[in-house]
Amino acid sequence: MQAETDISTDRPFTGDYLLYLLAQASAAASNSFHADLAALGVSVPKWRILASLHPIGQMTIGQLAKECLQKQPTLTRIVDRLEQDGLVRRSHSLSDRREVRVSLTDKGRQLTASLVARARHHEAAILDNYSADEVEALKETLRELIRRAS
Repeated sequence: MQAETDISTDRPFTGDYLLYLLAQASAAASNSFHADLAALGVSVPKWRILASLHPIGQMTIGQLAKECLQKQPTLTRIVDRLEQDGLVRRSHSLSDRREVRVSLTDKGRQLTASLVARARHHEAAILDNYSADEVEALKETLRELIRRAS
């Protein structure tokens, strides 16, 4: 790792700051996809919930909150709207009635499948200039960063 005094002074701090670079890369990579979602009437938080449920089927509210980077009360409100739209349903665990599980409805599965196809197409376009090995190395590096930072 570079010593602090070795950092280049020909660019701002943010040009070398990992967290900013990750945020900037995320924004650059996702802005056009998020605009596509908005045009379809799907917010990013709704997309994250739908995508998290695909293809595994169901998750608890707590699992979804963690996966979707949302606080549980906020996620619950978004699930309320998705349920009103007929895209998800809630059910209680047979072993613990306090545990609420969320799953996709048929309508939700149809919408999510089309959104996932769009997401895969968007990702492929972004990664088009990278080899399969480079893509896998990038994803594994990010997964490892997440594991170590968690």
